[in-house]
Amino acid sequence: MAELELREQMVAVARRMNASGINQGTSGNLSARLADGLLITPSSMPYELMEPEDLVVMDFEGNIQGARKPSSEWHLHADILRSRPEIGAVVHCHSIHATALACHGRSIPSFHYMVAMAGTDTIRCAPYATFGTEALSHDAVQALEGRLACLLAQHGQVSLGATLDQALRLAIEVETLAHMYLQALVLGEPPVLAAEEMARVIALMGAMHYGRSPRA
Repeated sequence: MAELELREQMVAVARRMNASGINQGTSGNLSARLADGLLITPSSMPYELMEPEDLVVMDFEGNIQGARKPSSEWHLHADILRSRPEIGAVVHCHSIHATALACHGRSIPSFHYMVAMAGTDTIRCAPYATFGTEALSHDAVQALEGRLACLLAQHGQVSLGATLDQALRLAIEVETLAHMYLQALVLGEPPVLAAEEMARVIALMGAMHYGRSPRA
């Protein structure tokens, strides 16, 4: 994909993220892999005002092109993309229900088969670290090991994909699962599916390319 097309897509996905209700204001951020680094949303710019030329190009060490500042969470995006070469895009947002669970440091267990969308039987919650720090990105990378999504304690969620569209779809699914889990907890801790069943579901989803858009 040409860089201009990727820029246009990122602006569209950023606006879809807020329109979907999983993010509010300028709190979330997006990134996509480039040949030698990443493209990331700028700091403190409302998405409805953001244009393709406002996005920031940077390398994995934090060196930027141009004068505009990248998102304060650039460490998170750079470290994930550097450590996960199969990943093409990262979505970070403060969706309400996922963040509510994260405020209690709770992971999402395999109470529902759709947890398998994240690639395994649990969506982990990384421990709390100050926003924008290398400590936060380190803990997130660990929580994401073998997974496509995680929660960040007292913060929000992170979802990954081969494309921006896939990452956004997963972020919406994580928020839906968090909402379901909170509702189920009203009746007590729900039972979880066996590891063998979750492995079967994950294999079926992989064979079906479940959750991927037709163009992905």
